[in-house]
Amino acid sequence: MTSQKDFKRLVRARMRKTGEAYTAARAKLLAKPSRARTTKPTARSSAPAVDYGKLAGMSDAVVKEKTGCTWDRWVHALDYSGADTMTHREIVDFVHKRYKTSGWWSQMVTVGYERIKGLRARGQRRDGSYEATKSRTFNVPVDALHRAFADATVRRRWLAEPGVRVRTSTPPKSIRLGFVDGSIVAAGFTPKGSARSVVAVSHARLPTREAAEKVKRYWTERFAALADALD
Repeated sequence: MTSQKDFKRLVRARMRKTGEAYTAARAKLLAKPSRARTTKPTARSSAPAVDYGKLAGMSDAVVKEKTGCTWDRWVHALDYSGADTMTHREIVDFVHKRYKTSGWWSQMVTVGYERIKGLRARGQRRDGSYEATKSRTFNVPVDALHRAFADATVRRRWLAEPGVRVRTSTPPKSIRLGFVDGSIVAAGFTPKGSARSVVAVSHARLPTREAAEKVKRYWTERFAALADALD
């Protein structure tokens, strides 16, 4: 118990010195011993010492299928490039430009990396706010699924929220919606053949973890309504 209190004092001391958030300062202090151990030449393990997929919230199999790399390789490459000192946007841009990863998966890799490094908790953003994610497959072409979000007339059939506005839209790949409470919805669309498609939604700028859990349930309901509207 005493050692735990001592460690917390070290974290808070670093926060005062660097201005870092608690999770970032804690991650830096935890990383110091591992850096010291790696000063001796040793063979690099073929598997991470921790379950990166569990920390990232996405399995190795999925991230490798979509990006070509496992979490172990992503962490090694991003650590080498000093990504743990970058902002969220800087990491996204770096992954997108350096590794030619799509915009959506550049975001997913960045979020997973930040969770692994302790820069954010599950469902939490770097600024301390929270986000909720949800995805679903629909039996419609990707153009129709994107239009259900972009076209206000169609959108009102399943998303009865006043004041929703389109911030950006790239048909049929992505869209960003602004809600009146200040939260932001980013949706990415992926075709699954000519007659099926997937939408993955990230609802950000939520104040608490509880709010994020409530919004996740909200999107389960809205997706059910969207399926009815598309039928």
